[in-house]
Amino acid sequence: MDRPQLPLNALRAFEVASRHLNLTRAAIELCVTQAALSHQIRGLEERLGVTLFRRVPRGLVLTEEGIMLAPVLTRIFDEMSGALDRFSSGHYHETINLGVVSSFATEWLIPRIEDFQRLHPSVDLRIHTNNNRVDLAGEGLDLAIRFGDGSWHGVAATRLMSGAMMLVCSPETAGRLRWIEDLPSIPLLRSYRASEWERWFASQGLPAPLLRGPVFDSSLAIAEMAARSYGAGLVPVVLFAPWLQNGRLVRPFDTVLAAGDYWLTRLHASPETAGQAAFREWLTAACAEDESGAI
Repeated sequence: MDRPQLPLNALRAFEVASRHLNLTRAAIELCVTQAALSHQIRGLEERLGVTLFRRVPRGLVLTEEGIMLAPVLTRIFDEMSGALDRFSSGHYHETINLGVVSSFATEWLIPRIEDFQRLHPSVDLRIHTNNNRVDLAGEGLDLAIRFGDGSWHGVAATRLMSGAMMLVCSPETAGRLRWIEDLPSIPLLRSYRASEWERWFASQGLPAPLLRGPVFDSSLAIAEMAARSYGAGLVPVVLFAPWLQNGRLVRPFDTVLAAGDYWLTRLHASPETAGQAAFREWLTAACAEDESGAI
């Protein structure tokens, strides 16, 4: 059936009647007379060549054909209504479900959300934090900010900024570290990415000491433990530079470990919307500015 020929009024009349199973209540919802409603439904039945309702003493009963058609129309009209509800004050409001690595969310994104919302008031972000394990399709996410090498199957990835790691500790702990060889004398806080300390020591031409203690799934937790003088940890430079500026953490050694990058990702199968494009452009520009001054 050609779209210009769709009997929208009749389809709407049937959909409302199928929910109420009562012509009087359906007519009230549509603000029409019962006779006009019956006329629309009869016209639809004639056009389709089927009977959609059986009339019984207490109202209406859907026929087999009516049972098949009703939920399809309800879903379609609900989607249309939802789309129209997104228009407010002459703007289309778009919601983006965004997955974010928790440390990136707390240390970088959240302090800057106000700037994005000021520039794009018609885009609403719904932020879901994670520990870098994310399933875009399974979790119903439109976009995800994650840490890694940018290679994920079926995913379009836009690089945001470096995730290079620096060694940090509290000023008190730093007083015990004159040389890199002093590091094994204090607890070395471990990430779930097990090879980071090995690689850091290898970059100094040294073997990594035997590591013990708890394992953390968040750079934020490692930074907090280090700031409380529980040991030294490896955390992303771009995220925790402010902790150095306010004195909570210090860098006893200047070595930086190239560990990966932060990426904005979405499924290849999902076309980029206008709101998602606006968020990507804002995010990449802001990240580029911060990265240039952090390392």
